[in-house]
Amino acid sequence: MAMARVPLLLPLASLLLLLLSAALAANFDQEFDITWGDGRGKIHDNGQQLTLTLDRTSGSGFQSKHEYLFGKIDMQLKLVPGNSAGTVTAYYLSSQGSTHDEIDFEFLGNVSGEPYTLHTNVFTRGQGQREQQFRLWNNEARGVAFPRTQPMRLYSSLWNADDWATQGGRVKTDWSHAPFSASYRGFRADACVAVAGTGKTRCGASVGTEGAGGAAGDWYNQELDLTRQQRMRWVQRKYMIYNYCTDPKRYPQGLPAECSMQQ
Repeated sequence: MAMARVPLLLPLASLLLLLLSAALAANFDQEFDITWGDGRGKIHDNGQQLTLTLDRTSGSGFQSKHEYLFGKIDMQLKLVPGNSAGTVTAYYLSSQGSTHDEIDFEFLGNVSGEPYTLHTNVFTRGQGQREQQFRLWNNEARGVAFPRTQPMRLYSSLWNADDWATQGGRVKTDWSHAPFSASYRGFRADACVAVAGTGKTRCGASVGTEGAGGAAGDWYNQELDLTRQQRMRWVQRKYMIYNYCTDPKRYPQGLPAECSMQQ
């Protein structure tokens, strides 16, 4: 079984994936709506745990009740154990509309004993195709769009993608292992929350925890120091399996502007 704690650091901070443990618990009943799956998504333990399941008929998914503009969001994910080939557990932030912003984590399943593949993507103003691992940019001053103006909800889903997810679709979902299940706990959002109908945000609240109110957390001015930058580059060198900036066939008109900038 795999356990991943995924902090999403929205704009004004760099995006960082950490495989860690404990986080402060939140009440899923109060913070999330199960949006699809016809009963395959469930909230347990007095609101302290949420599970999504996937079978041959359907997957399932949920979304946050709040929208976030800036902030740090933590969630512990227990990924599908055993033979998870063909499955995708997606965990992402997204605004709405044709010019939406989006920050994606997608955990692609694999056969028993083999590691998950983490794919990331970022959409700005409706444009994606920025797949890579553990890296985000912030070069707005140099003309590269960044998702910082549209409040986004937090979403997650578990679904079948055996046409592409595992080894490019060569390994198919083994439905004899169904139903597959992923579970969630320890949600915390130290964030600027969009206030419905006002166009404004309320910052400094720890959403879903006891410590609401007060000043914004350390995330507000957080940047990667030299040590963390070196760690990020180490991860890229050892574990990056795809980088859109090294795929010129995907961009016949030329690579995106950020690809030519020093990261």
